[in-house]
Amino acid sequence: MGDFGVGPAARRPSRQIRVGKVVVGGGATISVQSMTNTPTSDEAATVKQVYALAAAGADIVRVSCPDEASTKALKHIVYESPVPIVADIHFHFKRAIEAAEAGATCLRINPGNIGSAARVREVVRAARDHGCSMRIGVNAGSLEKDLLETFGRPTPEAMVESARRHIRVLEDNDFRDFKISVKASNVYLAVAAYRALAVACDYPLHLGITEAGGLYSGTVKSSIGLGMLLAEGIGDTIRVSLSADPVEEVKAGFEILKALELRQRGVTVIACPSCARQQFEVVRTVAELEKRLAHIQMPLSVSIIGCVVNGPGEARSTDIGVTGGGKGSHLVYVSGIADHKIDDARLVDHVVELVEKKAAEVTGTAPALAAAS
Repeated sequence: MGDFGVGPAARRPSRQIRVGKVVVGGGATISVQSMTNTPTSDEAATVKQVYALAAAGADIVRVSCPDEASTKALKHIVYESPVPIVADIHFHFKRAIEAAEAGATCLRINPGNIGSAARVREVVRAARDHGCSMRIGVNAGSLEKDLLETFGRPTPEAMVESARRHIRVLEDNDFRDFKISVKASNVYLAVAAYRALAVACDYPLHLGITEAGGLYSGTVKSSIGLGMLLAEGIGDTIRVSLSADPVEEVKAGFEILKALELRQRGVTVIACPSCARQQFEVVRTVAELEKRLAHIQMPLSVSIIGCVVNGPGEARSTDIGVTGGGKGSHLVYVSGIADHKIDDARLVDHVVELVEKKAAEVTGTAPALAAAS
């Protein structure tokens, strides 16, 4: 709960599983996932992207395994990866078995296309033998044919029933180390399905609005859908699905969690939209600061307000604050207290230096290379 006495609802109680070293569910920190878009058979390219995602903060990375060449490459990718690797499996159940043997920490299967119950049992056996967890990945776009015939179209009820079927198969095989997703590209459909599933079972839930769109539209759509659920206490791990650089998915995921005060990482910039009252170029300043402070992982807050209307109030609630003043001289707050003034020319460099110093004080380490003053 934040400083204003309000916050998200209590987390939905759930079982707890492990995806490698990452704990999912049971009150554990909500993890952020993404997925590589390189050919998995290209080991070097995939490992490079995994490292980029991990550097951005991804806790878990998923790779697609559509063919035998991909599962052959998976062993090296898992060995090199700094984060747990999930193998994404469609149609070919043998790929799931190969992925488990290659060291994947989790197998994602879709009940609508993995095959018969007998094949699923073989996958479960491989997961158990190799210490993998699993994800039941229900998708509105690939529901079982008989469910579409029964319900007429993808509905929340059809998606939950698909999940229930697969839950029964895994439970009948005495396997319970799994999480579930019921994704749709329609926000209302996805949210309704997740709400129903949250009541129907106690397994951890993987949230996502599938095929959400490009960087801007997809981030907005995902923020609405995931935000609604997370604010209600629903969700244990998230993936923002964007037609963009996967690193942007990780950034968007953290921003959603930060906005809901569910997780903190890096610098949170509070800034005004700018208007005729601004005493410095707020938009340009914020853009530069977000770029130059991207390397800071310590949770810190910075307020950049162009005038004195709301500036002092915001600055008193942040680690570093700037309030626009007259004649090119602006008041700088440190730990909520008015401390000194700074001019236009040195504003960005100075804020970067203050944030790096503050981060170093908190972590007890030397700051990163400071910007030239």
